[in-house]
Amino acid sequence: MNNLRYAFLLCIILLTTSTVADAQKPKKTKIAPVASGAQDRAFWVKTLYKIAYPVIHNLANNTLKKNMATEVAPHYYNNVREVGYTEALGRTFAGIAPWLSLPDDDTEEGKLRAKFKAETIQALSNAVDPSSADYINFRTDAQPIVDAAYVVQGFLRAPNIWKALNETTQKRYIAEIKSLRNRTGAYNNWLLFQAIEEAWLLSVGEEYEPYRTMTAINKLNEWYVGDGWYSDGSSFSTDYYNSYVIHPMMIDILKVMVAKKKMAEAQLTKATSRAVRFAQVTERMISSTGEYPPIGRSVTYRTAAFQALGQIALDQKLPKELSPAQVRCALTKVFENMYAGDQNFDAQGWLVLGFNGHQPEIADPYTCTGSLYMATLGFLPLGLPADNAFWTEAAAPWTAQKAWAGSSFLKDHSSGK
Repeated sequence: MNNLRYAFLLCIILLTTSTVADAQKPKKTKIAPVASGAQDRAFWVKTLYKIAYPVIHNLANNTLKKNMATEVAPHYYNNVREVGYTEALGRTFAGIAPWLSLPDDDTEEGKLRAKFKAETIQALSNAVDPSSADYINFRTDAQPIVDAAYVVQGFLRAPNIWKALNETTQKRYIAEIKSLRNRTGAYNNWLLFQAIEEAWLLSVGEEYEPYRTMTAINKLNEWYVGDGWYSDGSSFSTDYYNSYVIHPMMIDILKVMVAKKKMAEAQLTKATSRAVRFAQVTERMISSTGEYPPIGRSVTYRTAAFQALGQIALDQKLPKELSPAQVRCALTKVFENMYAGDQNFDAQGWLVLGFNGHQPEIADPYTCTGSLYMATLGFLPLGLPADNAFWTEAAAPWTAQKAWAGSSFLKDHSSGK
């Protein structure tokens, strides 16, 4: 009887020990199979088109002011009827411009792109036609300084669209952009908005104001805090403005300044190096399940949080530590989480205030429906043709996936700059 009791107790001890040991073993997260690059691209195109279509299609048909949703944040302080439409146009165009810059082809995507390109050209024309029902405001309020900057960033990203505009429309845009000089904005990332407008004027052969461009470049260099991060003004903020505005606009301004021999190429090289480091950090912020932290202000801009990463991919400057495939797969999973369902759209297809759903309480007091179209800025790699390695490389796990699966992954190191 004692031997039986001993054997029974021994079994319990062994079972308990085994259970504890099993509990202490690290649990590996399985890396789920993912789609091909061609499937990913088709999803990106479908999603970007879904987001941008209401803005571009309505503006092309002079029905934007008639049909666009005008939801505003609690305690909203702008005049939505004066600035909301300008926001929608500028932010949408800056995001779709790289895709529209691709040459026409006979693929299904190519036919859709050609149709949307024609609508975008008409939309841009209507926006500055004083006789149009959808003539939008560049002339009053400070907010148009911001959104005109995104319009010209779109022209810089898609010079074919600028060239397709008739001479009258081009002259109108030049006049509208120059009209912004009678206003100023905040002493932070807003400096870049005025700077890119002047840089764009320089790029199309117009006289520009060097002081505005140089002030922005010099101040942002002063505000660089290291390891890929700029301070947004004199105080550092933990948010996504390095991606929403700072890195992409710094690079696009400097590209013009270098091309026009107004600045040494070393300045562009330095800014690009900083953006590359920021892209590395951003990729690591994407969880193994394709989520990212809703930190800081303006999280209602959603996937604009990945503009800087997308621009480095578009410029084919990704560091060797980041394969194009892993960036594509990480962003695809983020986009699926955000846009595969309809939680971020109203019944008419307009984006709703929120991060991942209708969450108006988190919107900042400067946010309206038009503001939300910053989301398109996450899709810049669509400017890479379908035969680019970004789209043709076999699917690959991203950093967080490898880390949480117990697979080998690279340690992260500060850039030291």
